Amino acid sequence: MDDFSMSEMQEMQRVLQDRYQDQWEPICPETGQNKMLWMIGEVGEVIDIVKKHGGSKASADAELRKALIEELADVLMYYNDVLLCYGISVDELKRVYQEKFEKNMSRW
Repeated sequence: MDDFSMSEMQEMQRVLQDRYQDQWEPICPETGQNKMLWMIGEVGEVIDIVKKHGGSKASADAELRKALIEELADVLMYYNDVLLCYGISVDELKRVYQEKFEKNMSRW
């Protein structure tokens, strides 16, 4: 399987948002906070799986692993919504991520 890029995820999220634009709140800076709160809720669901079953079982048991990955996908969907709400491009994110990486590499 090929790598799954941020650009692909953002495009898929745009398509999803367009499809449900009449039912979901709009993608704009004013709703970015709500998207972050939904994302944190999904992180909580990931944590619940690991907390209830342990990390080893969650990654080895096929059914739990599928649930774990689905919840992580939900996290990424909301993460991409947040990026879209604030107009953060993939290039912008990559540049700042690389800068942060370099900063962290020289910390200790």
